[in-house]
Amino acid sequence: MILATWILILIYMAVTVFLVIRGARSVKSMSDYAVGSVVFSPAFVGLSLAASMTSAATFIINPGFIAFYGFSAIISYALVLPAAAMVSLYFLTKGFRKHGQITKAQTMAQWMQTRYQSKGYGRFFAFLSLLLITFIVLIAVGLTVVLSKALAVDPIWVLAGIVIFIFGYMMFGGANSMVYTNTVQALIMLVVAVILLGSGYQHFSDGIHGFIAKLDAIDPNLTAGYNPTSFLFRDFFEIYIAQIIVGVAIVCQPHIITKSLLLKSDSDVNKYLTTGIIVQTLFFLVVITGLFARIDFPDLMINGQPLKLDGVMSAYVVKEFPVWIGLFVILGLISAGISTLEGLIQSVSTTITTDIIKPIFGSRFPTDEQARHKAEITVNKGVIVGLAIVTFLLSWNQLVNPNLSVGIFAQNGVYAYFSAAFLPIFMGLFLKNIPTAVPVAASLAAIIVHFSMFYGKLSVPGSLATGANPGVAAAVAILVSVAVAAIVWLLRTHRRDAENAG
Repeated sequence: MILATWILILIYMAVTVFLVIRGARSVKSMSDYAVGSVVFSPAFVGLSLAASMTSAATFIINPGFIAFYGFSAIISYALVLPAAAMVSLYFLTKGFRKHGQITKAQTMAQWMQTRYQSKGYGRFFAFLSLLLITFIVLIAVGLTVVLSKALAVDPIWVLAGIVIFIFGYMMFGGANSMVYTNTVQALIMLVVAVILLGSGYQHFSDGIHGFIAKLDAIDPNLTAGYNPTSFLFRDFFEIYIAQIIVGVAIVCQPHIITKSLLLKSDSDVNKYLTTGIIVQTLFFLVVITGLFARIDFPDLMINGQPLKLDGVMSAYVVKEFPVWIGLFVILGLISAGISTLEGLIQSVSTTITTDIIKPIFGSRFPTDEQARHKAEITVNKGVIVGLAIVTFLLSWNQLVNPNLSVGIFAQNGVYAYFSAAFLPIFMGLFLKNIPTAVPVAASLAAIIVHFSMFYGKLSVPGSLATGANPGVAAAVAILVSVAVAAIVWLLRTHRRDAENAG
């Protein structure tokens, strides 16, 4: 199994390098790196979208939450959040792409800057995007957990190899290479999703009721609508309200919503969305595999040792599947992580290069256009090296000192980002003549409330929910940002009317 895994990983690496080289040939500027210069089929970009939205969290980390907490986690992660996210993706994509095409925006920060005519606000979002490094860490940890078991190698060396290889090839290919690699990854993930969802068929020999009875015998909380033993799925607010709000806002991450900018024609949008939404829905359902894993590990123990939440999926794959099927499943789990990791590296590095470094040190860049493009690409490579070092250090800390799950660490950073981004994007798409003070106030309120809720573990009135659950912190932050935006807008309108009357 170990030798076969090594062979498979080396083949995967070789194919990836080939696709990266193919895409990198067309990268002549940061614009090419950010939004691509190759015309891709909308179905391919849709597969790339689904692959980018499906991270190590969906295929590796979240099934652990389902194994630990049961039906309440499935309702939250496989039903409520995905439904809200897919509806939001459909309605937000077209407007976001329209404005991005008009202004030639390459990043979320540039979109904010051009929409609200504020360089300061754009710079704010550029720095805010650094929070997405927490998501990069989640994926690096998830990949390390799976591969270190499969290859029987110390996690620190696996982590180092992952960081060097993936960050290394992302220095060159950018969006062009990413669509190629994401498409291959998505196709692998489709097959693996079917394998994983079908892997528990034997548990249904006595029908649905027999399956539920098996889980109920392990722990009645596993089959309950709410799970009081968790701190994520305890009541209606945590499972439904918070996840609907988070699901609607979650598409406002740059590696997701900016994917539509890769399309070259408006006529491609519907096919792109249809492909992405159908495939993504299947991917979200993979977390159900966590229930099969819980039946296999009823006491959450393996070889006499407690089974860590983040290690449930890798343990299940090794136990459940014969060698060659297990190898392919491992490849799917890896693909789920790498696909999103590529998108995050591309979007975060582009933002740092074009929206932070270039505005600050722009006078030091060459004035000749071709030389300037080459300098920007060189700087971007240096940024990726810096991101790789930070990712390695933070990921190793999460492996050595885990706090239940690296998922909580990542959610705290990512949820803070899209809490600040959601309302400004929504208003920017559907409302006109918005004073810049309104989105600025909304974003600041969201950031302050989110981190206050999370670190203060503040409770929600009338609910068991607290800010220790990043989803709750984000939901409350978004609700407060809406209220703050409304108040600021009313005050500005009142002041303007008074000035006009005077």
